[in-house]
Amino acid sequence: MGEKKCPHCGNWSAWSGIMTEACTSCGKPLGGKDLEYHINREKDKKTNAENWIFFIKESDNAFVKNAKIVGNFFYTIYMTIITFLVWLIALLPG
Repeated sequence: MGEKKCPHCGNWSAWSGIMTEACTSCGKPLGGKDLEYHINREKDKKTNAENWIFFIKESDNAFVKNAKIVGNFFYTIYMTIITFLVWLIALLPG
C-alpha cells in the first residue's frame, strides 16, 4: 500500500492501486486521467464488439445465431491460414 497525490485537491492519500479508490480529503477518485482513459477504452471495446459483423445479439433468431456461429468459425479458419502464410513468408528469407 502506498500513497498517491490527488489530481483534484493536491493532498496525499493512502492508495492501494485501485483507480476508483476515493481521496480521503475530497472524496473524488484518485485515478484522474488514467481512470478517464480506462472508462473510455472500455466503452470503445464494447462498441467495437457490438459492431462486429458476427456479434450475436439476444434479439437474433435461431437461424441468424447459427449463421453467425458458422461465420465466426470460418473467419477463424481464414485468419489462421493467412497468419500461417505470413509466418511462412517471414521464415523463408531467414
